Order: sequence, then C-alpha cells, then structure tokens
Amino acid sequence: MALLDRVPGDLKLYIGGLFTLRRRDALQQANITHVLSVLRLPLDRQLFSPFKHMVVEVDDVEDENLLEHFPATNRFIQEGLDGGGGVLVHCAMGKSRSAACVIAYLMQKHNITPSEALAHIRQARSICEPNDGFMAQLELYGRMNAPQSVEDSPAYQRWVYLREVELSRACGQAPEAEKIRFEDEHVAGQSADFELRCRKCRRTLATSQYLISHVPTPTINDRTEAPTPAAPSSSCAHYFLDPLSWMRPELEQGKLDGRLECPKCHTNVGKYAWQGMQCSCGGWVVPGISLSKGRIDEVKSRTSDVAEIRRPPGAIATLPSRGSAKENL
Repeated sequence: MALLDRVPGDLKLYIGGLFTLRRRDALQQANITHVLSVLRLPLDRQLFSPFKHMVVEVDDVEDENLLEHFPATNRFIQEGLDGGGGVLVHCAMGKSRSAACVIAYLMQKHNITPSEALAHIRQARSICEPNDGFMAQLELYGRMNAPQSVEDSPAYQRWVYLREVELSRACGQAPEAEKIRFEDEHVAGQSADFELRCRKCRRTLATSQYLISHVPTPTINDRTEAPTPAAPSSSCAHYFLDPLSWMRPELEQGKLDGRLECPKCHTNVGKYAWQGMQCSCGGWVVPGISLSKGRIDEVKSRTSDVAEIRRPPGAIATLPSRGSAKENL
C-alpha cells in the first residue's frame, strides 16, 4: 500500500484528499493524531473519531476568505506536531484548499515565500495548486509577515474593505457607510513626500502616502512591454486617493458617484465613483476617488524635510526582507 503524501522534511505533516481518510492502515502507520479538514461538504463524523479534528468550511473559489483562517490552522497544525503525532491536512482533492493551508504554515514556520512553499509541497504531491484567489491571499499573508492574528493588521483590514467595495460594485450599489475604510483613521505616522492643498484656501487635503497608483493604457510604441503601476504622471489629470476622513459626509450618503468639496472653502476639488473611474492616461481605478490637478497644488511636505535632516550622515534607508530558510525544510 502506498504511503501518505508527506511534506518533505522532518515534520510529520501530510496532505491529501477526502479519500485519504479511508486509508486507515496508512493513517495508523503515520501515527496521525490531528486532522484538518478544509472543505464545506457534509462529512461522515465517524471518519474522525480517533483524531483531534478541526474543520474550516470554505469552498474552492477565488473570492472565498481563507486568509482569515490561517492563524488558527497554523496553531492547530503546530499543536499536533508538538504533541509528537502526525498531522493530516485535507480538502476534497488535496489540491487547492489543503495546499493553501500547508503553504501558510510553512511560510510562518520557515519564513519563506508562497512560491517556495508550493514548490516544496509539490515534491510530495505534484497536483497541489491553490486557486489564484488563495495564492493572492498567501502573497498578502507574506507581506504581513505571517502574523499570529490578521484581524488587527491594516493590510488585512484594507483587503477586506476592497472586497466589500467590489461586492457592492457588482451589485450596482455604493458600499454601506460603516464598511467604508477611511485610511487616515487607520494608518498614521508615515512620512509623506508631498502634500496636496486646495489651490483656493490652501487647506491640506491629502498627503502622498494616500495616493493610489494605477496602470496607464500603453501607447502603440510600448505595447510590447507589460505596463506597471505608477504614481500620477504629467499625463494624469487627477490624483487618485484612498477615502479620507474629510470626505466622510459625502461618501457616506450611499450615492454611486458625486463631487468632492474642500471642507474649508467648499470649492469643488474632485469627484468619486464607486464603480470606478478612468484617468486621462487611460488607466482605470476602482473605486475612483480623485482630486483634480487643476484645483490642487502639490507642495513638498515639511515632515519629509525633517526626516531628511534627522537621518544620520551616510545612512541608507532599507526595508526588511523576508529571508529564505529553505535549507531548514
């Protein structure tokens, strides 16, 4: 009888499909003590009577939120391994949902990327292939540094907000007021390169960290190269932004689109469209919340000047990188 598909390495971690549970001799030989089921199908509870069992009820569809379960599934897997037994993670086919959960665990355990973890799992089970939505969630999980809790992460909260916007957009509605995320109320303390001020009254309306990049439509001469997201260029007539708290009175009215007024002088400074807006460069931004360059002045931020002055001579700002620990697998 063939053995179970064991993730390569020292861990007693296995991956499979639903029918793996009927291979009782193989399960006993592997000393399986914990079983993680990642599927929504009705289950025969008798299959799990000898094991500690956890169920994550999700479908194998791209818009399913599997990300919110990664911290709990990681803890369950670690608990089983710490107890000295084997852990089986399964879904219906042992291809997408179960693979995503095992990848999330390996990312947290070994500080590796989703693609590295997937390549490692495929050494044991070549059919593993999380759907595109799950892979995107794993990428986000990696950018969040695989935290013990995702709910408190601004990146996760923003992701949930964008999901709500997309759902509302699909229904032809504006998002519910309580589900709109006003970014400046959640993310603070970041340095800004420049400020956007009302040209009439000089009131600061936004700073550069709240700008949203977009992909311009390529011209005939550069269609051979894939466009990349970019900050507003000279060809863009608008600055696209995250929702900011001064926009609250307008955005919470439940309208699909409308105008934005400066809260100080009430000059029309921009517009919004929850269903999306096309920039003058040809790129689309969803949702489209914008300030018109003709009504706004771009002014270098004083905070960025202070940051430059306080930086020690010769110091170079670097971002932490996720090191590869494949040798520990």
